[in-house]
Amino acid sequence: AVATALEAVEFFFPERREYSRQRQSIISANAELQERELMKLASLSVALAEVLRGRGVGDPAAGLTADAGMAVFKVAFECWIDETTQRDFRELVRTALDELRAVTSHPFRSAPEFGAPPAGVQLEPRERLLWGRKDGF
Repeated sequence: AVATALEAVEFFFPERREYSRQRQSIISANAELQERELMKLASLSVALAEVLRGRGVGDPAAGLTADAGMAVFKVAFECWIDETTQRDFRELVRTALDELRAVTSHPFRSAPEFGAPPAGVQLEPRERLLWGRKDGF
């Protein structure tokens, strides 16, 4: 549902690209505007999560999906305004979604396969999640 919604966005047509580049340049140069932009994205994520909940998606899946959707949107938008990119926004959304699918479906090793952390090393929760990845992260 999130992928369909992102691909259906009609705002990102070529005629708006230069305006969007200029707008983003101004935002990037101003901390207050950056904060405001992050608040807008967070508000969109909250609204998207509510829509998902209304369609029967439970928590925490609705919030995770909405946040992931906004991350895909942000990556696609940043690529779309890049001066070296002339690709269509929908294509960039699909590419970002494919990247997200690839990363989230990456298999993990079990702890015995990979080995335990060195003696005395206390891992943070995020580090514990990443310790057994096959790619070494």
